[in-house]
Formats: sequence, C-alpha cells, structure tokens
Amino acid sequence: MRLHMSLLAGVLTMTVNSISAQTIDRTKPPETPPLPAYHLPPVYETKLPNGLSVVLLQDARFPLVTVRLAFDAGSRFDPAGLRGLAEAAGALLTEGTKSRTSRQIAEQAASIGGSVNAHDSPDSLIISASSLSEHARKLLDLVADVARNATFPADEVKLYQENRTQHLIEQRSQSEFLADEKLDEVLFGSNPYGHTHPTPESIRKLDIPALVHFRDTYLVPNNAVLIVLGDLPARADLLKMLTEQFGDWRKHAVPPVPMPPIPAARKSLTLVDRPGSVQADVHIGHLGVTRASPDYFPLSVGSTVLGGGTSSRLFNEIREKQGYAYSVYSHHMALKDAGVFGAAMQVRNEVMGPALSSMLTELGGMAKAPVTASELSDVKNYLSGTFVLRLQTQDGIASQLAIVKTMGLPVDYLEKYTTRIRSVEPDQIQSAAKKIIAPDESAIVVVGDAKQIGPALEKFGKVEVTQEKK
Repeated sequence: MRLHMSLLAGVLTMTVNSISAQTIDRTKPPETPPLPAYHLPPVYETKLPNGLSVVLLQDARFPLVTVRLAFDAGSRFDPAGLRGLAEAAGALLTEGTKSRTSRQIAEQAASIGGSVNAHDSPDSLIISASSLSEHARKLLDLVADVARNATFPADEVKLYQENRTQHLIEQRSQSEFLADEKLDEVLFGSNPYGHTHPTPESIRKLDIPALVHFRDTYLVPNNAVLIVLGDLPARADLLKMLTEQFGDWRKHAVPPVPMPPIPAARKSLTLVDRPGSVQADVHIGHLGVTRASPDYFPLSVGSTVLGGGTSSRLFNEIREKQGYAYSVYSHHMALKDAGVFGAAMQVRNEVMGPALSSMLTELGGMAKAPVTASELSDVKNYLSGTFVLRLQTQDGIASQLAIVKTMGLPVDYLEKYTTRIRSVEPDQIQSAAKKIIAPDESAIVVVGDAKQIGPALEKFGKVEVTQEKK
C-alpha cells in the first residue's frame, strides 16, 4: 500500500512540475475554436388551400411548442393620415375577441404554461405564442382566435390611446429618439420607411373601424406564414389541427401599398434645435442594403469593426482615447426593401466640433484602408458566436425564421449565415464602405441647443435648423 502511495505521489509531482514548466502567455486571449456548422431541426413546409404558408420544425429537446404567425403588415402599411395603426393593431389584438376577453386570453395562455402577444416592425406584424407541448391544440386555438376574431373593445382602445400618448411624450423627451426619427425622415423622404412612429394627432384619430379595416385587409391567410416549432404531435395530427383552426379562414387579395421612391443618398446637415441642452445627440446615416444584397454580410462585419462594441474603432478612439463621448456606436438595419447604416454618439456641447470631425474621420477610414487581420478575426468570431447562441432556444429559432420568411428569404439562410460571415474578405468590406459607410453622401442629424453648437456645425457645411417636435 505504501509503495502504491509513493508511486502515486511521484506521478503527481512530475505532472505538477510539467505544468509549471509550461509557459502561458496570459496577455493573449485563448484562441476561439472553429464553430461547427449550424443545422436547423428538420423542416417541413406546406401551404393550406387558403394560401397560408406553414413551416413545421420538430425539436424535441424541450417539452415546449413555440408559434409565430407573421403577416406582411408593419408600419409601412399605415395610411398616410394614421401613422401608428399597425403598432396599435398589434398591441390590441390580444385585448379581446368575439369569444374571449383580454383577461381570459391571458389566463388561458398562462394555464397551459405559455403566453400570447403581438408586435409590429416596419415590415411585419407578428403574433408570438408558446406553451407546454401537451397543450399544442389549445395554443393554436388561441392564436387563431386572436388573429381572426380580434374585436378591439372600445375601453381597450381608449386605454391604449392614453398610454401611447404618454409613452410618446416620454419618447420625445429623449434626444436620441428625436435624432433617429429625423434621420429616417431625411433618408426616406415621403416613403413609408421614413415615418414609423405615431404622432399625437394620429393617436387621437385612432378608432375601431380603422383597426378592423387594417385587420381585414392585411391579417389574412394568403398574407401570412405560420411557424410551429418544438416537441410537436405527429405530422398528420398537427396538420389536421392546423386545418381545423385555420382552414376555413377566407383569403382575399391584398392591395398594394404605395411606396414612393426613396430619395438618392445625398450629403446634408440638419440641426434639431433643443434649447437648453447641455449635450447633443449626433446621428450620421446612409441608405443601407437588404439581406439579399451581396453587400449585406461585408457591411455587417464592417459596421461591427467600426462601432459594434467595446473593441470597436469608434469606442476606442472617440471614447477611450479622446474622451469626447460616453456612448458611441454604429449599426446596420436591413429592411425588406431598403436598409439603414448609422453611427451615433452623445457629446458635450463644448466638444461638438472635434468629436464630429473624429467620427467622420473614422467613417472615412473604413473606405481608405482594409481592416486588419485581428479585427476581422475577432468580429467574425463575435458575430458567428452570438448568432448561434440566439438559435439555441425555440424562441430564438422561431423569431429568426419569422424574419427570414417575411423578408422573402429561403429557410437555409440561417444555416448559411455563419459561413457567409466567415467568408467576408477585407476588400469586400472596403468596397461596401466606399458605397455606404464613407460619409461623402451621408446625412448628419444633430439634436441640441442651436445657439451653443450651431457655430461648430457650420464648419461642416450648410446647416438646416428645424424645431423640436412636441
């Protein structure tokens, strides 16, 4: 026994000495191993006779069912005089149907271990729902009832108007919101993408007939895709459920939405006067691209290198080195028929000039020289890793699929995402940056005190001063 213990002690001593002898460079992060290719759960696609597209994915990892019912019915479908209608419709869908009150909808969803809600975006209105898998039939019944039979009760509409008015007041108290709103107007002009928020007047004009008309016009089966994901019943049984809940839903032609042409990109400088502000919000924007564009992935990688986090160029230069801004970032949002690239920062009035100059220099630098190998590797790892993490839950997969389907993209877009990110080369980023990131044709919107920052802005070009909206 003593011999065995002695031998064991000797082995442990040799192992510890061997580890101690190894040189570990703690100044460098460990290398990120290659991510395995992402694969969706088995996908089955079909279409009901009424035109409702159906996507089924079997994922038995958890005893859950997740549903998305997505319509081409976002804020760009709002009538010209009733901005915010799609947003209101989404918020009120679950506030009462012909057979259920809002309380009954909420209680019945909770009783099956789930929830039902809806929200809108510029391009879509999506009903989201989930429950324990054993209650799939009850969940689908709730989703169908909300989509087909919402009544928009008068008391709920009135309460929504009051709450949305107060929320809009709160939003307009934030200079960042005002800058975003103005930038959309400058970039898109009269196109619906330029007006995605309601106004006090449009909220007051909201009524039940308008909501019902929106529902009956756009919330129809041939304008929707139904995604059902999770530990599903046998396919034949599930398709029978779907036919029972959605099969007699009548289809009809969806009228085209007037889409005035988007103005060509041009250089402009707009100052939204906000007297008394001690700092300013600066937003620089340019028309971007859709997800189907060959520039989408290079632009996504380039934007992240530029201002996608604490390792980005904008963060390190403008915040860390120069101390001009606490928050500074860039982003790219892809819409169905357009896109927006933007960079933003909040700066003190007294450093407006040098801060804006520094940001423009950084934006221009993306087009002048290729990104470095380390920047490219780090961002590819980051974007690939966060994307795969988002797809680890049923909710994440369902949400991404809803985006893909409403954008008109194939389902395998998700499986090819990380490969496309990792295939981006420096020259592709530089090419996209010359067209989109470089500030030569960018719109600059600043929200702040015109008396304090106007003279500094005039050094960058002609300034159009507008008044803050109330």
